[in-house]
Formats: sequence, C-alpha cells, structure tokens
Amino acid sequence: MLDSEMFDRDGMFSRLRRHPDIEAPNLMAVDAADRLILDESAVALSQARPGAVAVIGDHYGALTLGAASIHGSTGVRVHQDPLTGELALASNAGAVGLADRYRPLTLGKELLAGATVVLMRLPRSLSELTEIAETIARYADPSVVVYAGGRDKHISPAMNDVLGHSFAVVRATLGRQKSRVLIASGPSEVAAPIYPVTEHLAEIGLDIVSHGAAFAGSKLDIGTRYLLEFLPRVNPRARTAVDLGCGTGILAVGLARLLPGVAVIATDHSSAAVASAAATARANGFGDRVRALRDDAMSTLETASQDVILCNPPFHVGAAVHTGVASKMFAESGRVLRPGGEMWTVYNSHLGYRGALRRLVGPTDVVGRIPKFTVTRSVV
Repeated sequence: MLDSEMFDRDGMFSRLRRHPDIEAPNLMAVDAADRLILDESAVALSQARPGAVAVIGDHYGALTLGAASIHGSTGVRVHQDPLTGELALASNAGAVGLADRYRPLTLGKELLAGATVVLMRLPRSLSELTEIAETIARYADPSVVVYAGGRDKHISPAMNDVLGHSFAVVRATLGRQKSRVLIASGPSEVAAPIYPVTEHLAEIGLDIVSHGAAFAGSKLDIGTRYLLEFLPRVNPRARTAVDLGCGTGILAVGLARLLPGVAVIATDHSSAAVASAAATARANGFGDRVRALRDDAMSTLETASQDVILCNPPFHVGAAVHTGVASKMFAESGRVLRPGGEMWTVYNSHLGYRGALRRLVGPTDVVGRIPKFTVTRSVV
C-alpha cells in the first residue's frame, strides 16, 4: 500500500464516530482488526468488479468505507445486525462523502448473490458465525473469498471449525497488533439451513424461535427466567407494553399470554433478535398482539405512549463492560412511559442500577433479589 493511501485511510478513519452507539474514551470506532482485514484483502478488493464486494458485521463503517475510499469499491452490499452500527455507518459515510458507495441489506440472497469478496468482523457467537457462513456458502459466487477478522482474544479454534463446515479451505493469517484474519474459500454445498432453530421450552410452555445472532439463542437465560416470575404483578389494566431489548421475545409473548387485552411491542437493535421475536410470537399464536420493531432504544416511539416496559438490559458494549447502553434505555423508558406507567427491570445485582432507574424513570422499589439478579419496579 502506498504511503499516501495509508495517510488517506488513516485520515478518514480519524473522522469515524460510533454515534448513536455509546461513545467513551475506551471505545473506538476503528481498531487493528479492521485495518488488518483491509490489508489482507487489498489485492482481492482491487480486482473485484463493481457490486461484487459484500461486508458483514462492520462495526461502524471502517471496512465498508475503507474498501470504497482506498480501492474505489462501488455497489458494496452491507449487513450489520445492530441498528446502531447501521446508523453509524450512514452518518460516517455522509461525513466522508461516500454515502453512494454502499447499500444496507439483510442477511440473505440479495446481500451475497454474485459476491466474490466478503469482508467481515468475526462475531463472538459461534451460532451467529454458523448462520453467516452457511448463508455466504449458499448464495455467494463459487469463487468467493471471505476475510473474517477480529481481536486475538475473541478468536477461538472453534471458529475455524465452524467456517470449515461451509468452506473447503480455511487458513489463519499471521497476527498483528493482537488481531488476526481467517481466510475462507471454496464454499461447500449447503443442505437445509440450521437457522432459525425452534425449541420448545417446557418450563414456560412456549416455542422459541432463534436466529444465530439472537441473545441466548433458543434457551431461557436466567435473568429473563427470574423476571418472568414477576409478570403476574404487572398492572392488569395495561393496554400497551414494550419488551425493551427483546431478544427472542420471551417476555413479550409471556406478557401477551398473561394479559389478553395488552398489545406488546418487542423491540431490539438487533435484526436477528427482531426476526426471532416476530417468529416466536407467530409460533405461539400471538402474532396479532406482539409487534416486532428494530429500533435504537425506543427512539421512534411516542412520548408518554406506553403503560408498561419490561427490560433485561445488557451491560456490555461489544466486548467492553459498559453501563452506557442501560442508562440510555432507562432514560428513554422515562420518556416513553405514561404518567403512572411502570417499568420492570432485571439486572445483575452488582451493577446497582436502582439509583439510575430512580433518577431516569421514577421512584424505584426492589421487588425481588437472588444472589445474582435483582428485579425492580419503577413508576413514572
């Protein structure tokens, strides 16, 4: 790579931001793995015809905009599971004048048909990687080469095995700055797709449908299990409710089953979660009263429009432990709830969210506590 190109790339990277995702001094919009993926794929990108490059899991746009700015890639097709990443890429592309070089798509045929080069950040979940790898192998050009990178501490030998189920050749590059790239080629013939999966959870009497990237998959995570115990105490007169950070929609469907008069919005920033929640609602006969919505912490919901919010907030931003996402969810809950509306929250007890809930939502009582989890009820 020419020094001038490196200067231009780094100059562009310095302008990229994470917004509307959480921004903090220890949270970067570009990292060494992004740079290594672009360097390892440089020859392939320079030779790729227009429209033959696909990008998956680009955190904030470094891969998409790097390909467009350095190699002149056009017609780049991009899939980002989190809406925050999609919005950040749009903002960053506009800021550097490259908004016309790409288009966002869901994970599927339109994203990958005819693709000869795929750049991707390795997801932390093997189930998500499995669904992505199968989808690439099914729809991409037979000559496709996949450049999948990440930080060394998040790459496991199992990832090679997962890619090996869908590709004939998988090799790892030399590491650089604690990052590495897995290069996969020779897509295998794919039988029936594994995802989405459906599993009946007898303990709660529901069929759970899950795509690979959905939190907890088709299982019942212990925080959600604990919050389910308190649903019979939710205001029985509630007519509107939100499952905030819905995952596979277990809380949304659980509340709809308990309160026949309530309409529930199951919302998440993850496209996989929203698709999973919608499918879970249909599988259990609640598709008419549970609406799945991909949104950034209820940003599109009207102020004072909801009676109840159920929430099992995350405490990670990517790989970093950070409570900023939860604070954002709490602040929006205080806005979206009607006067007298209630928020039921389950969280890891050591995080001590009660003060933030009291400040951002309203008076907050601890209604349940076990060694690992706390459940609170906040009233606007």
